[in-house]
Amino acid sequence: MSAITLQNRCFDEIDIGDYAGVQHTLSMRDIQLFATVAGDFNPTHLEAAFANHAGFSGATAPGMWLGAQISGILGSQLPGPGTVYSGQNLQFHAAAILGDTLEISVTVREKYPESHLISFDCLCRNQHGQTIMTGIAKVIAPSEKITLTRPDAGLVSVQTHHAFEALLERCNDLPCFSVAIAHPCDESSLKAAIAVASHHLMQPILVGPAAKIKAVAAQYQLDISAFRLEDTPHSHAAASRAVELVTSGEAAILMKGSLHTDELMSAVVKSSLRTERRISHVFIMDVPTYHKPLLVTDAAINIYPELLDKADICQNAIDLAHILGIAQPKVAILSAVETINPKILSTLEAASLCKMADRGQITGGILDGPLALDNAISYESARIKQINSPVAGDADILLVPDLEAGNILAKQLTFMSNADAAGIVLGARVPIVLTSRADNDRTKLASCAIACLIAQAKL
Repeated sequence: MSAITLQNRCFDEIDIGDYAGVQHTLSMRDIQLFATVAGDFNPTHLEAAFANHAGFSGATAPGMWLGAQISGILGSQLPGPGTVYSGQNLQFHAAAILGDTLEISVTVREKYPESHLISFDCLCRNQHGQTIMTGIAKVIAPSEKITLTRPDAGLVSVQTHHAFEALLERCNDLPCFSVAIAHPCDESSLKAAIAVASHHLMQPILVGPAAKIKAVAAQYQLDISAFRLEDTPHSHAAASRAVELVTSGEAAILMKGSLHTDELMSAVVKSSLRTERRISHVFIMDVPTYHKPLLVTDAAINIYPELLDKADICQNAIDLAHILGIAQPKVAILSAVETINPKILSTLEAASLCKMADRGQITGGILDGPLALDNAISYESARIKQINSPVAGDADILLVPDLEAGNILAKQLTFMSNADAAGIVLGARVPIVLTSRADNDRTKLASCAIACLIAQAKL
């Protein structure tokens, strides 16, 4: 039978001593899937540190995950389709550890013709020959011969977020930078300030109407007594004062509170924080369906950037990638198509940016474009379209044509692909954190961690 065809064995076709089994290397995906379906979130199975503390040498498989493997053998192989489970009695002698290669099998023990009941000896051993599990399973074998295409059980994926944890770990040895938070007059902003302080990432300076900030803190029972408070009459004044604190060196990082982004950025561009480099925004995205972190730029600041603006936007993102530990980031310059078309301006600009990189006007990365999104992130799509490129299918940075395209792409990845999106503004003399009320705690902390890494790199 092929891998997609199932055929059973009826009661009369089965003899005592008949055997069926599988070999499987235990992965974290196995454990996570079982935890999600069964609701078994025992940290012994999901967290190596907890398992080690409990005396194991790594995360362990739940006992009933092994029982489920027995069920799979009985229902798909022996007897196969039409089998009805009657009972199971298992004993566990040792733990199955993450990475173990397991031999899991059933062997016919007894047959009961009057009821079509068959009992099986169950066995699981690891790659060292150590017995992990033994037991007996009983099933009612089918009486009708069945051959069928394996039914579609649906597609299942495990989506996890680990990229941002690594960013936070990199900040463990950094100094606690001061951050001026402009107009933190809502619950989200104050909770973010408390979170960064509790993780020893930053020491917040709250800049805004003092009475309003204290009222919000009291309303949501938030303790802000340890933070410096700079009283200003309104959001415009808060933006200006926060920028002053950064330009004077009293704070190393600027962070948006509950004011509008354009209010804060207007104060920035009027100050000495502005440099010759174009200011731009980068989303650092942890996309569960992509094989590494993905930087998307610019989706928040520059509405319709021209060619030279895009060169700066690209260089900002490359410089950030270096700080994040990507030695030679691959930049995919996006358009609707992968060929140059004079009627589509973004394809001409993509080609120009690549040539600028060839001539040293953009440094530190590998550029290719124009590339459609599928070519940038999918090896298979690039192969089908015969695109021979070191960037295609493996992009670190997606340089979008304009803010509309970038904003749609980032939100699509967030809300349809369950991506986490941290964000940072680059091109100024200090990192600027733009958070949103829609951000979860993980992404807010990640944005602040990235700002700390940038601040450290500027020392």
